[in-house]
Amino acid sequence: MIRILQQDNRITKIIFAVIIGFAVITMVITLVPGIFDNATTNDSAVYATVKQPGYFGRVFGESTPIKTVEVNQLASRQLQQQHFPDALLPYFLPRAGQILVQRAILKHEADRMDLQVSDADLARELKTGPFAQYLFPNGQYIGDDAYINFVQSAFQTTRGDFESQVKADMELNRLQALITGGVSVSDEAVRQAYKVDGTKVKFDYAVISADDVRKTINPSDAELQAFFKTNAARYATAVPEARKIEYVSFDTSNLPGGKPQVSDADVQAYYNAHQDQYQVKEQVRVRHILIAVPAGADAKTDAAGKAKAEDLLKQIKAGGNFADLASKNSDDPGSKVQGGELGWLDRGKTVPEFDKAAFTLAPGQTSDLVKTQFGYHILQVEEKKTAHLRPLAEVKPEILPVLEQQRAGAAEQTFASTLAADAKKNGLEKAAAAKGLHAVTTDFVAKDGVIAGLADGSALLTQAFTTAKGADPAPVATGDGFAVFQVTDVRAAHAPEFAEYKTHILEDYREQQVPQLLSTELNKLDERAKVLNDLKKAAAEMNVPLKTSDLVGKDGQVPDLGAMSGAGSVAFSLAKGAISGPINAGRVGVVLSVIDKQEPSADDIAKNFNTTRDKLLNDQREEIFRVYIGELTQKYEKGGAVRFSKKQAEPALPAGN
Repeated sequence: MIRILQQDNRITKIIFAVIIGFAVITMVITLVPGIFDNATTNDSAVYATVKQPGYFGRVFGESTPIKTVEVNQLASRQLQQQHFPDALLPYFLPRAGQILVQRAILKHEADRMDLQVSDADLARELKTGPFAQYLFPNGQYIGDDAYINFVQSAFQTTRGDFESQVKADMELNRLQALITGGVSVSDEAVRQAYKVDGTKVKFDYAVISADDVRKTINPSDAELQAFFKTNAARYATAVPEARKIEYVSFDTSNLPGGKPQVSDADVQAYYNAHQDQYQVKEQVRVRHILIAVPAGADAKTDAAGKAKAEDLLKQIKAGGNFADLASKNSDDPGSKVQGGELGWLDRGKTVPEFDKAAFTLAPGQTSDLVKTQFGYHILQVEEKKTAHLRPLAEVKPEILPVLEQQRAGAAEQTFASTLAADAKKNGLEKAAAAKGLHAVTTDFVAKDGVIAGLADGSALLTQAFTTAKGADPAPVATGDGFAVFQVTDVRAAHAPEFAEYKTHILEDYREQQVPQLLSTELNKLDERAKVLNDLKKAAAEMNVPLKTSDLVGKDGQVPDLGAMSGAGSVAFSLAKGAISGPINAGRVGVVLSVIDKQEPSADDIAKNFNTTRDKLLNDQREEIFRVYIGELTQKYEKGGAVRFSKKQAEPALPAGN
């Protein structure tokens, strides 16, 4: 290297300049504070980007963008799956973003470890993995068209994106297997785990419900008024803003000169301008029988498939019913149930061999065997359409409603603009009267209210609540016509009078008192049960309903208490006859007493040994991988390898909480 640099030529100078330049860049990266901090970018379409940590990775490494639309889509899916209202979407967005960022980090690590998935790996996974039952039923490929339809209907995506996602999942599974491959559990740990999981209990339980407690809360007016005063900020805008609106509405029947008419010349002009909409492509309606032969099959398999297809063709030519033979013999699951019917096909939409045969045959004709990548086909053409332009007489009934709607809409808009201009000069009432219309003034109406005289007043209300009082009259669509409106008065959001809002205040007061009172009553029940050493007696003294469960395991459900894997799981740790402490199960409080307890036998443990071991292994692997992800995420974040497009603010809590 030194000898090269000692040579006095142009190439040497260029190499030397590059080396010096790289050294300068490195010094800048190293010495400038925060140059690769977790800074933000300005691209709102990108939620975050992920690179390899470290200077070299951040400068030269591949960047993985996490798109904002992907974060929104994942958050929306999570919202729907958990049946939460759309208003909670802001709370799901940060979690969805974190999931996608961590997934990108794991992908970088998997790539770094050369765990990439090849096309051959993907093909094997699709044929033998969880998707095999859909794509290769009975070991037979469903065909490209059916494959594309499957991913579109099941995942709302393209075949390419689906396969990319499967590859990514396989790569991450390989990474997880590598990280957690050394996990093991002892036999004794397995036995103890099933001893806990296989135990069943039966118990008495006393239930104090929030609804029952709520009924006992009956404050005086003085207490409610004090609560109302103390929570003045909560009720400051309890009565929403409302507005009085004066409006004139009309539809096509009120237009000067009546409903606009559409002439034959208008129809002809529209037809001439939109002939591309009325072009009919060349199409063929066809049914087929497929005898599938896998791509790359050996000669014996191919010969067997061909022989079966030839036999079916002989039966058809001898007068056999094509539809019946297709239903009984075709390997195309999508069409066999319909007697092989494929419906109307456009030219070029199927594989070339099939397409050529379908468009060559005349209606009523049956093909010879047609070999494609999927196997052997027999086609029967039922009907054909040649490419042509639909005549005006045929499409006129379709054009007329379009033109009538267009003309009516344009005339209504023009009339609304004229009416608004007249109202600005002379007032809405006079302008309406001059056109034979009547002005209406609403009472105070809220933004989410209803305007009784309109088919759809939502657009009017939306616009009215962004318009100043006394602003110029403005036109707006109303569903079956137009309206011209003006805001005549505004009543700001304000606190209600105590008397008119007393019922709401009482409900709020009770709701606030319930948790503390429920806890107090529950503790009292628990203490009394332990003093008496008898839950039944304590429940009877306090007039609390007592119930008895079935013999249940950890996977069971108990009325009021819910899943035994939740708050009620304490029952499995109690001895027979023992009384639990207070159990808060949300809208109910429970104290329980175990009356029977059955632990699994040695035979039960032995029968469930493998299943329990697999569960323990999976749990430990998930925990180890969770820790790994956390540490890896910290490494990437501290290394400046994760950059967010903008800081994600914490969502504000709904008003009143």
